[in-house]
Formats: sequence, C-alpha cells, structure tokens
Amino acid sequence: MKARALLLVLDSVGVGHAPDASDYGDAGSNTLAHILAHSPQINIPTLRALGLEAALDLSAGKPSTPPPSGAVGVLTEKSPGKDTTTGHWELAGVVLEKPFPVFETFPPDLVAAIEAEAGVRFLGNIAASGTAILDTFGSEHLRTGHPILYTSADSVLQIAAHENIVPLEKLYAICKIARQHASTVGRVIARPFIGTEGAWQRTPNRHDYSLTPPRTILNALSESHIPVTGIGKISDIFAASGITSSHPTTSNAHGMETISRLWPTANGLLFANLVDFDMLFGHRRDVSGYAAALEEFDRWLSTFLPQISPDDLVIITADHGNDPTWQGTDHTREQVPVFLPSPAPGRLLGVLPGFDQVADWLARHFDIATN
Repeated sequence: MKARALLLVLDSVGVGHAPDASDYGDAGSNTLAHILAHSPQINIPTLRALGLEAALDLSAGKPSTPPPSGAVGVLTEKSPGKDTTTGHWELAGVVLEKPFPVFETFPPDLVAAIEAEAGVRFLGNIAASGTAILDTFGSEHLRTGHPILYTSADSVLQIAAHENIVPLEKLYAICKIARQHASTVGRVIARPFIGTEGAWQRTPNRHDYSLTPPRTILNALSESHIPVTGIGKISDIFAASGITSSHPTTSNAHGMETISRLWPTANGLLFANLVDFDMLFGHRRDVSGYAAALEEFDRWLSTFLPQISPDDLVIITADHGNDPTWQGTDHTREQVPVFLPSPAPGRLLGVLPGFDQVADWLARHFDIATN
C-alpha cells in the first residue's frame, strides 16, 4: 500500500482559551468543555477513548493520563487572529506575522469599484451575523434585486443573494470581481439563500474565494507527485494552491461519507474540513445542535478507526474555537486538540507551540523536504 494520510479538521472544536485570548475578549472561552457541561448526557465514547478529556486537561494545565492507544495533545496557534483561513494555513505550515484586516464597513471606494465592474448596487455594508443580515435586508433584496454586502469579526467580505433573484453563476461572478478588488481581505464568500421573510434559509451552495497562500506543505506534496485531495471547503481555503483534486461537500455527513468512500484506495493526503460544527452551531450559539453534531461524528469515527493501518497517519484537529455559550456570534481564540489515532501505546504530546507542527508531521510521514 502506498503512503496515505488523513488530516481532518473539526471546524471550531476548541479545547480552551489560548494564552493570549484576553487580547481577543475570549478569556474563559472553551468550546468543548462548555458543551460537555451543558450536555451531561452526550454520548461520545470514541472521542473520549482517543483522549478528549486529556486534551481538555492539557489545555487547562492539569495533570492527565494518556489514552489507551495513539497520541493526544493540544496545539497553540502562533499566528494572530482566530479565523478559518489563518488556522488552516498554519496547519499547512504558514505562520502569519500580522492578522488579516477586519472591517465594520468596507471603504466606499472599494464598494464603488466592485459595484461598477459587476454592474450591481449593494444593500448593507455592515458587520452582522449571517442570519441577522437576512432578517434586516432580505425583504428589500427581494424587492430590489440588490445583493447584500456584509462582514463579521473575521476578515471576510460576504455577498448574500436569493437564488431565485440572483442566479448562482451571477453571484459567483460578482464574488470573483470582489476578490480581485479586495486584495487584503482573507476571504470573499458567496452566501446564497432561499425562502421568504421570517423563513430565510441559507443553501449549501456557498463558495469561498480565498487569497492564495504562501507556499505550504500542500505545494511540497503535490510538487513531489503526492496527491493532495481536498474534502469540503479545503480547496476554497487554499485557493486550490497545492490541491490536486477536490470534493466539495454539503454537510458533515457528506464529508464523512466522502472520507469513507475515498480512504480504502487513497494515495497521498486527504485533507478534510467538517464545517457544520462552526457554521450551523457555533455561530448560531446552538449548544444542543453542536452536541448532536459531535455525537454524529463520534458514531462515524467508531466505524472509521478500524480502517487505519499501522503505516497510516491520521491527524484529527481543529482550526479555532467557536464556543456556543460565549457572547456574540464570532469565533473564539482557543487552543485546539490534536488526536493521532494508531495501534501504538497511548501517549501525551503535551501543549505544542504552533499549528504548523501538523505540517512537520506530514513532511516526515511522506519523507519530503518543505523548502
């Protein structure tokens, strides 16, 4: 069997506030611990066996015991910020020196340039959550046909439009134009939706347009003729740089099914993101929904782990936190767990500096140089 690896990102599953969390207003946040505290009946035996409690203890500076097999630790982000792009890029070996810019509103000259080239006028241009923005501007959008422009605490320029008013290809074209003009913004995101006033529903046809990252482990792998398969929004996050094939998904369940389908014949790296934890439950502060999503993942994981051979490398981690018990609707600056399931005796990795540790593990596994 050729070398294979899986890097699986549980989007937003943090295990406790980072040492610098107070700089972000997040001291005291802890996505997993607070979900467990609010969901005493949660059934996640597979994650517990991998060392979930050990990861929480490590993040809190408490003594712990290793899992029965494999390894568990905690990663502390080096890059400033708490957004998806920053977290994933650092997992792939890129440590940012300064954060991507964030906005309350976008500069008038930027908005005017996008509008002129795309032939549209925008509603909004405010910071808001993805559901609140539709409540505020959805009906006006239906009347006028003007797309809705908004942002959040992340470095994102988001454009929302009803699929029956602005066809998907038109929305994507507007976002591609915005990507060309918004040269410092981390991501431009197309946010299609359907429904009527009081019953808006975002669809799975979201599309992210990220900045192209500096050279990553993904480039090093693909240039060495080692396939890199993106699952979920991975190709979007890396602007397809270093990705040799991509499998977009519509849900956690779809992502897990895709991993299960590809893994038996996989060659090289499968790099997957399960976004529902963050998008559907973290941002919406839905504790019970988040707990149910963890249970769904745990059930799938119990069926996947027996398929790992001693020669495989499987890394399960996260990109930031999104504590559903926290104030606001934004990500939280947290440390993240890292699980390395294997038949080897259990061990604690401790608290490791840098998400980029993951890129180093991948380079060693595939025996490649990253420079």
